[in-house]
Amino acid sequence: MGVAKQLYQLQEIDLELESAEQALVQITGQLGESQVVVTTQNKFAQEQQRLEELRRQQHSAEWEVDDLTNKLVAAEEKLYSGRIKNPKELANLQHEADGLKARRSKGEDKALEIMEQVTVKEAGVATLASELGRLENEWHDEQQQLMAEAEHYKEVLSEIKQRRQHLLGDIDPSTVGVYQDIKKRKGRAVASIEQGICRGCGISLSTTQLQQAKGDRLVQCGNCGRILFFA
Repeated sequence: MGVAKQLYQLQEIDLELESAEQALVQITGQLGESQVVVTTQNKFAQEQQRLEELRRQQHSAEWEVDDLTNKLVAAEEKLYSGRIKNPKELANLQHEADGLKARRSKGEDKALEIMEQVTVKEAGVATLASELGRLENEWHDEQQQLMAEAEHYKEVLSEIKQRRQHLLGDIDPSTVGVYQDIKKRKGRAVASIEQGICRGCGISLSTTQLQQAKGDRLVQCGNCGRILFFA
């Protein structure tokens, strides 16, 4: 096999290698936490915290209503027991009972308002929990798929590197050095010849260059410097 063909094959292998490496880097970059999931988790935690605060407020309001009810019951029992005969004391007791009723009514309104807020918040938290579960399941499935793809590309890279190493064993190290130097500067070190034209730069090649490229020699394009290869 001619040296130009060997280098062309090496270039094809290197292109495969670069493509597989880029794919693996891209996949690896997608592994890990999902910003959408993290944002939703934070929002869910905040909404749960707000719900718990509303529930505490509801319990506090209900306890206050119960306490006022107990005080009102005691005041009315005393008021209507007949034990108190003093008009002024009765008037004060009536005033106290009326005040307790007013405070209880206000407390009941507040407790009802908070209860409605709790109901709305519970529905919102339930919806958010369902959405979070869906996102987490999708993320988990996606991560499993990405990890499987990453393992696949690791195997592909291993196989490509083995082929590359095997091919390098058949090429003179100094020739590989020329190839690597051109590759570093040009991106692609080997250019095919089609209809007498270097496909690397599009320049027509001289008859001498074409004849030399047909032989088992390392010939470079006089314009772009790439190694010429008859495909």
